[in-house]
Amino acid sequence: MNARIIVGAQWGDEGKGKIVDILSAQADIVARYQGGANAGHTIVIGDKKYILHLIPSGILHSGVQCVIGNGVVLDPVALMEEIATLEAAGISVTGRLFISHQAHLIMPYHKLLDTAREQQSEMQIGTTGRGIGPAYIDKFSRIGIRIVDLLDRPSFEEKLRANLAEKNVILRKIYGREELSVDNIVNEYLDFDIKMDQFITDTSLFLNNALRDGKRVLMEGAQGALLDVDHGTYPYVTSSNPTSGGACAGLGIPPTAINSIIGVAKAYSTRVGNGPFPTELNDATGERLRIEGAEFGATTGRPRRCGWLDLPALRYSAMINGIMEFALTKLDVLDNFDEIKVCNQYMRFGKPVKSFPAAAETLDSIEPQYETLSGWNRSLKGIRRYEDLPAETRYYIEYIENFTGVRVSMISSSPAREDVIFR
Repeated sequence: MNARIIVGAQWGDEGKGKIVDILSAQADIVARYQGGANAGHTIVIGDKKYILHLIPSGILHSGVQCVIGNGVVLDPVALMEEIATLEAAGISVTGRLFISHQAHLIMPYHKLLDTAREQQSEMQIGTTGRGIGPAYIDKFSRIGIRIVDLLDRPSFEEKLRANLAEKNVILRKIYGREELSVDNIVNEYLDFDIKMDQFITDTSLFLNNALRDGKRVLMEGAQGALLDVDHGTYPYVTSSNPTSGGACAGLGIPPTAINSIIGVAKAYSTRVGNGPFPTELNDATGERLRIEGAEFGATTGRPRRCGWLDLPALRYSAMINGIMEFALTKLDVLDNFDEIKVCNQYMRFGKPVKSFPAAAETLDSIEPQYETLSGWNRSLKGIRRYEDLPAETRYYIEYIENFTGVRVSMISSSPAREDVIFR
């Protein structure tokens, strides 16, 4: 079976959109397996920039079918806006987009609860306020509302009334917000159901039949491995599993179908929101990385925290994901640095840390140890062969390979689709 997973190997924002877009040319189907509209994948084609939040990047290739799997929590408002934006740009999704009937819906109360909890919490996570976390809470509390529930209006109303009986009390008494109307939500979401109906299908069956027929399936997650709810810097994480293991659960395909796992890693490190970040630079160098790399969230516009490449974290990510090869992105951001530092060891209280810490408090007290490498001080734009890269650039790449034990097979040297080196 020809099934390939693309995972973010850091804290998200690694440039997965561009890599998925490039590899989509070799795929029949691109499937998204978790997360929600809090993710933003940016793809630059010529002089046009596309920012996708829910629909896989493969939609930009006319012959590719796209799937939003059961592991995604779906915001109908964001979905319909995204479809309209694509259609206005001349990109048709009709007959090419398939959405799981088992995907959970983000409801209006999820968004209200998300922002209210974040505003009043003493330990803010840095959520985007898109309702992702509360939707997953309801999913695992077994009170979530799925797309399939919209097919039966009486059942949908009954579930919604039961949910709102609880949510409205919380909104009013704890957060001082106005209560929501059941009738308004029912009418709004049944209208969404009519608009979405052409896309809804049993995507697990669709994907397994495609794999059986020898079709090439590319699976993408949102965010990054270090934000995984189980394996990331808990509690400063997302509410799902961006790691490769989340692909099977989020799409309903067997692990035996997977034959390739690619990790997307940025040539330095960034993080959005709160939480430990060992190599963060709160100085002019960090600001320079932010400006040179245009490090502002595609979904929220928030400035990203920036720092040098964290190799112990990257090696940990390679281990838990089973990454077989890396796609290294935004290497060009380092073009004009005289020196480039890489973190190659964690120290804590004067002693080396042997494994990636499980506790956020421990990781927050890490003292990163750096090795300083020579910069290349020239533009990489337009270089198409690995052999033509400056010697210092190749040394940097090979340093990453030697430390992580994973080969760098793709190198992105600018935001443009065509600026990529295959090895």
